[in-house]
Amino acid sequence: MAINKAKVAVGFIVSGVLMVFFGVVLTFVGPIIIDDQVVKNTVIDPKNSMSYTMWKDVPVPFFMSVYFFNVLNPQEILKGEKPMVEQKGPFVYRKRIQKDNITFHDNGTVSYREYRTYYFEPTMSSGNESDVVTIPNMLVLGAAGMMENLPYAIRLMISATFKTFKEGPFLTKTVGELMWGYDSGLVDFLNKWLPGMLPSTGKFGLFAEFNNSNTGLFTIFTGRDDIRKIHQVDSWNGLTELNYWKTPQCNMINGTAGQMWAPFMTRESTLPFYSPDACRSMELVYQRDGKMQGIPLYRYVAPKTLFANGTDYAPNAGFYSPVFISHPHFYNADPVLLDFVQGLNPTEEEHGLFIDIHPMTGVPLNVSIRLQLNLFMKTVSGIT
Repeated sequence: MAINKAKVAVGFIVSGVLMVFFGVVLTFVGPIIIDDQVVKNTVIDPKNSMSYTMWKDVPVPFFMSVYFFNVLNPQEILKGEKPMVEQKGPFVYRKRIQKDNITFHDNGTVSYREYRTYYFEPTMSSGNESDVVTIPNMLVLGAAGMMENLPYAIRLMISATFKTFKEGPFLTKTVGELMWGYDSGLVDFLNKWLPGMLPSTGKFGLFAEFNNSNTGLFTIFTGRDDIRKIHQVDSWNGLTELNYWKTPQCNMINGTAGQMWAPFMTRESTLPFYSPDACRSMELVYQRDGKMQGIPLYRYVAPKTLFANGTDYAPNAGFYSPVFISHPHFYNADPVLLDFVQGLNPTEEEHGLFIDIHPMTGVPLNVSIRLQLNLFMKTVSGIT
């Protein structure tokens, strides 16, 4: 009996020593093993079916909720009164995305086109595509602003052209027409005599070029040679920089394609990405830690400088266009803008944008990108 007790005691001592040994080893080796597995499972590689499939065909549904500001006093605005608007919507669309034309290159990059299709979801919407709204005529007012410095006689001719095609400063159309396009004699005329002036051919609509289209030819790094560069854009449509804007900084193509980022993020990391739809690069910054169903996350939000004008933030001075982007309801914008439009009520909860990231893998857990499309309106002499 005493011998058995001794054997048991020795056994416990040996087991304890081994557990301490393996505990110490795992303390140092464990993180290395975990990091190695993260790298192995995040690299864009067809042999790694799980991460590759998730990257190629994003497995979660995307929804685009569209709101229109219905203009209540269009005639009064033309006399100089403040615009009065009411928000209509949401008009919700399910977005299906799929990468195709995938080509891997020897330099550790992969090229692809991402195709997208939108489907209206009436049960999730507060209204229908047949609903009628009045909005500023972006085609007329945008063109008028761009032609402000042309000779006066030409401006008169342009104004006469607008009248010939019965195009005024405001449009009253159905949501479906404004979204996906409506027949416009003016669009046909401009495409015939001034080819290339408009981004669209045929029908003119806010999202006419989006549906059943692709976002351009992206070439991104796979992470094979350097996991820190994974998902970063090497080129877009063969370009390493844009030519839309007035300064080199505004024309830079920075960050990823906006769906995933490199693993092993810290609170000092930022989320840079290039958006073909916004025609520019953007960068989000860390705000706070959080959890989603027990999974740790970092929340990234837009810095106040993201959509600031060039006076407040000099690097943005190159973004000049009659159409520009902001947060909805001018959240975080210059307070003077709120004073110029009646019917706005900005809040962070409803109008701030954010991306929640799993810091170890760089995979988004929750995303809400909220943007507002704005038109700069002004009186242009000669455009009646």
